[in-house]
Amino acid sequence: MYIIIWEYHVKTEKQAEFEQIYSSPGTWADLFRKAKGYLGTELLHDESDSQRYLTLDRWASKADYEIFLKMWEQEYKALDARCEGLTEQEAPLGKFEFA
Repeated sequence: MYIIIWEYHVKTEKQAEFEQIYSSPGTWADLFRKAKGYLGTELLHDESDSQRYLTLDRWASKADYEIFLKMWEQEYKALDARCEGLTEQEAPLGKFEFA
């Protein structure tokens, strides 16, 4: 399994919209579901920092994720651009494989 983790600091007034787009049944997951090997997304909300969220995107393999990026590049970029105004900061925390 291949897991990609992102951290977000979401604008307070945009939290509801962010949660709709980044949650398990959200817009990002809808795009990911078009690809073979997508296993699911988890959206975590920090209980001590109301603006901080993590996403964990699970894929069967790194290869499945890379194929998805190539096949759906335009849609990925368009959705990413649409989401730019939701956060104050975002950063990838890492890409992990089970050992």
